[in-house]
Amino acid sequence: MFPKQTNTTLTKTFLHRIRPVHYHGLTERVQPKRRKNMSAETNNAIVVLTGAGISKESGLDTFRDADGIWAKVRLEEVATPEAFARDPEGVHEFYNSRRRKLREGDVRPNAAHAALARLEAEWPGSVLIVTQNVDNLHERAGSKNLIHMHGEHVKARCAHCGVTLVWECDMSRDDVCADCGRPGGMRPHIVWFGEMPLQMERIFAALETCALFVSIGTSGNVYPAAGFVQHARLSTNAHTVELNLEPSESATLFAESHYGPATEVVPGYVERLLETGQVN
Repeated sequence: MFPKQTNTTLTKTFLHRIRPVHYHGLTERVQPKRRKNMSAETNNAIVVLTGAGISKESGLDTFRDADGIWAKVRLEEVATPEAFARDPEGVHEFYNSRRRKLREGDVRPNAAHAALARLEAEWPGSVLIVTQNVDNLHERAGSKNLIHMHGEHVKARCAHCGVTLVWECDMSRDDVCADCGRPGGMRPHIVWFGEMPLQMERIFAALETCALFVSIGTSGNVYPAAGFVQHARLSTNAHTVELNLEPSESATLFAESHYGPATEVVPGYVERLLETGQVN
């Protein structure tokens, strides 16, 4: 149904739209006096942002690499509300195939996921993982304090009543909501292009009280997540660290960086962090 092809001009237009021009204004509204106060109140809280790069070594494709998902499938055919309204069965089949890969394929959490679960369990303070990924590998590795800002493959949402349900099997347009009993309204619990990422208020509250912000496996070009590093710096003067296969588009905004495979770089960084107990 979805022939292999390169990104079209329309696809590039969609990708460009994920850079809202007003975001930096939000960051800039944090006044200097407030930043000073928040810095003084900050303890050893950590916010970790993860992207597709952390799951690639588990066998999941990234979205924007040359061999990634959007190089094979036109995002405007499967990842917009308009696409779902036009072809619900086609959209369901795309997400069913990805859900099956998590359920039936040889996809498991890797050493980077395990290291972050260990950090959350052993760090003497709050550790919040904010992931752009829609897989369930962080949970399977043991992470508890977690936000899926772009949704989750293993959940469904009812367009009629708004309830979110665990949904690990295939989905179709005929499915009935277990909560309201109405058919025809179940959709993937995924944030599509043009929709608002989830739990943004909680994310910004965490960024404004953290002492350390770590970005792992991200491209640095998807907003609002790409702006989190700047928000953490301006809000609390947090120490900022990038762990990536290679420098992201936001690399110059980080105070510290380490590059290499996530399964090597992340466990090493977490080990040093736990040994020293210091965020910088």
